[in-house]
Amino acid sequence: MYNSSAADGAANTVSGSRVFIYEVVGLRQNEETDKTNYPIRQSGSVFIRVPYSRMNQEMRRITRLGGKIVSIHPMNADGVTNGSSVLKMQASKSQGDGATATPATATSKGNAIKSDDQQPKTSETKGKPMTQAKAKESHADVPVNIYRPNAPFIGKCISNQELVGEGGIGTVRHLIFDISEGNLRYLEGQSIGIIPPGTDKNGKPEKLRLYSIASTRHGDFVDDKTVSLCVRQLEYKHPETGETVYGVCSTYLCHLEPGADVKITGPVGKEMLLPNDPNANIIMFATGTGIAPFRAYLWRMFKDEEKAANPDYEFKGFSWLIFGIPTTPNILYKEELEEIQQKYPDNFRLTYAISREQKNPQGGRMYIQDRVAEHADELWQLIQQENTHTYICGLKGMEGGIDEALSAAAAKDGVNWMEYQKQMKKAGRWHVETY
Repeated sequence: MYNSSAADGAANTVSGSRVFIYEVVGLRQNEETDKTNYPIRQSGSVFIRVPYSRMNQEMRRITRLGGKIVSIHPMNADGVTNGSSVLKMQASKSQGDGATATPATATSKGNAIKSDDQQPKTSETKGKPMTQAKAKESHADVPVNIYRPNAPFIGKCISNQELVGEGGIGTVRHLIFDISEGNLRYLEGQSIGIIPPGTDKNGKPEKLRLYSIASTRHGDFVDDKTVSLCVRQLEYKHPETGETVYGVCSTYLCHLEPGADVKITGPVGKEMLLPNDPNANIIMFATGTGIAPFRAYLWRMFKDEEKAANPDYEFKGFSWLIFGIPTTPNILYKEELEEIQQKYPDNFRLTYAISREQKNPQGGRMYIQDRVAEHADELWQLIQQENTHTYICGLKGMEGGIDEALSAAAAKDGVNWMEYQKQMKKAGRWHVETY
């Protein structure tokens, strides 16, 4: 069905009179789309007539409504699309930031042009060293800042459950928020902002805090209606008074009652996204709540409901999680992790570093860097494969120990680890989010 509204009021210029047809998928029926004069069906395509002078404006509007442009056809003077040419879209920014559309060279066929990750791969890099073999993936279609601090989305808490077992240290909560009334969408590896109520010590409204998302893009119920967080209540002793201090936002979230409203911003982040390659190897180093994005990864890779919801993505690679925690009751999502390990032993390896229960070779506590050192040679061999991506999430202090362990393994092959790591970062294969 065509939508004539986008073409109304176009300037009477040569460029203004040129009209294109956008084929759009993914639009969702909501308060915004209810204002349009045509029905929206999330599963089907919508065709929108757009004058040349409003191409960028219409692209931004479609993005706000959750849509994705899959093809653009120029319309001829008879009001029909020209089947002999299809225009590419070049985006200068991510969709969430407001992309700029630029007509590119037309193809000679009437089929919609494939996205970059669908184009045939060239053999240009074959035989070159790993660090030069693969360019960093483009993330032009990643949603970013759909909701900003000055106009946050008001979600609703529908679940708040304790993750730390009896006898464990501290409190960590798994929260699920209902986002069905808005346009918030996200990808695995991104974060959202939470704005706690109240004012700070200066009397100003509290600022947002960022939290890694612990659910896949489809949510814990795989219905595209929720987003989940894994939140530890921050607690520490004041260095001068000795009194116990609790984090403002983490305490607010850990005590949030089901049914309560919550201000959400974002999503943000492109550093921790999974590669599109289903054959990739994924190494994950996590401490504590740094498990959050990795839970989302593992659900996307292995959960039956997720696999059914993502027929175009079937993980066939190898993933390895090394997880540092203080005690066994502090193993967050323990049942989920061990179920995946048992079901997919050839594709998922799970290694714990339990600092207060296990000893390293020197007789000290077993921290994550000790586990990395223990398996450094094996990890180094895996890291050298050009389809391996390595992710670090959690406490900043673990980075040095991981580098030290991998430096020793790389040195056996005459490789300077820090230089090698720089090349991995340039290739988009080394991902770090620590705090």
